[in-house]
Amino acid sequence: MLIKKQLQLIKQVTGLSQEGLARELGVSFPTLNSWINGKSEPRTQAVAVIEELYLKCTGQAIVPKDALEAKKLLIRDFASGGASMVKKIMERQDLYDEFLLQLTYNTNSIEGSTLSENETAAVLFEDTTLPKKTLVEQMEVKNHKAALDFLFKHVRQGGALDENFVMRLHAILMNAIHEDAGFYRRHGVRIVGSSVPTANYMKVPDLMAKLFAGAAGPAKADGDIVQLVTSIHWEFEKIHPFADGNGRVGRLLMNAILLGANLPPAVIKQENKQFYYTYLQKAQMGGDQSLLEDFICDAVLEGLYILTNKT
Repeated sequence: MLIKKQLQLIKQVTGLSQEGLARELGVSFPTLNSWINGKSEPRTQAVAVIEELYLKCTGQAIVPKDALEAKKLLIRDFASGGASMVKKIMERQDLYDEFLLQLTYNTNSIEGSTLSENETAAVLFEDTTLPKKTLVEQMEVKNHKAALDFLFKHVRQGGALDENFVMRLHAILMNAIHEDAGFYRRHGVRIVGSSVPTANYMKVPDLMAKLFAGAAGPAKADGDIVQLVTSIHWEFEKIHPFADGNGRVGRLLMNAILLGANLPPAVIKQENKQFYYTYLQKAQMGGDQSLLEDFICDAVLEGLYILTNKT
């Protein structure tokens, strides 16, 4: 494929502006503009960088096994050393608030919310009403905070991460937003922008029971916790058990499992959502889930950065 076509696709998938893509590639705006318009060709080293980014964007990249294992080892070492993660976060208000903000802003933005990080913080911590933003978007912020409050307390108390837990999360998240809050969907749905088929709604209860039967003891950190949460996450999203809110509930469930395994929450940044969707779909279509595992590793490490930067 021509370099200019690859660059155009990278822009489309990542949502980066031309200025943003130039920064990502470490070149000037005029240089990138010249490549995109076919007026010049990048040198060999730049071509390699573009090829790598293109493969990542299209889900064709192969994560080096040793690189992925190194990230997992770092995560496992952190999980095995020290006090309860959920207790540590909850006993530091500044730390807890930072996770509330980052998790709420990013998860809602991934789902299309137009609230900025500062606007999200205003609704979260100042009980501000934003006259230029929709009531639903502001309720989504408050409901997600309530869902996180419930999640942290539930994990700290050693509560089961089962179907009842997920139904409760959905009920809180969709409270006063969707009439089916706390109930499995009773009709067919499709995942917008994806070719992945969702489960027949009549099979949802059985599939969810099977999912949690296979996830028995998910809070144990003696196995490959990243592989576990990755598998549960893409399977949950493929089942798509609810009429709305599946992405947010799925990410909340993932973070409950991570906290139960003595790890920080995975912070999936909204600017990385196209990579997230690409790798999620690849795993759901029966492909290698290592790209999604690597992505989730990076999201856990983002949570670890918040933890260590605030400590």
